[in-house]
Amino acid sequence: MPEPVRLAVLAGATFSTGLVAGLFFAYACSVMPGLAATDDRTLVGTMQSINRKILNGWFLSVFLGGPLLVAVAVLGHLGVGGAVLGWLVAALVGHLVTFGVTMRSNVPLNNQLDAAGSVDGTTDLAVLRRRFEEPWVRWNLVRTVSSVAAFACLIGALLAR
Repeated sequence: MPEPVRLAVLAGATFSTGLVAGLFFAYACSVMPGLAATDDRTLVGTMQSINRKILNGWFLSVFLGGPLLVAVAVLGHLGVGGAVLGWLVAALVGHLVTFGVTMRSNVPLNNQLDAAGSVDGTTDLAVLRRRFEEPWVRWNLVRTVSSVAAFACLIGALLAR
């Protein structure tokens, strides 16, 4: 892979990873603490709406594009080796943790919340909230740390060039 292409892939990976890390960080330090201060109906209804709206091209392109670009960057640096490759492999591991936690924990919790239906009074919102909020926040913190770590590793790869 030519050097300008390797650099472009690494820059794209860093950019998309930073966006995802920032999104998860924003949930950890503002969205979920803000919703924690609301009633059950507000938390459940808001998270149902957010979970539907986040499945869009912008989010999916950076959430899936980041790990894909990191994998391409790893492949592009296999023949080069050195510290850059080490940083890239570490970033890929961070992405795999982020993706795994999201798919095995946060998405199923989102799906359970969505399956409960509307907040029209036919659902016990307090029970629904208890099943959702604490585990979702905990797993979001894990994926926040793993995505920030992946981002930091990509910055390390850029600096090691």
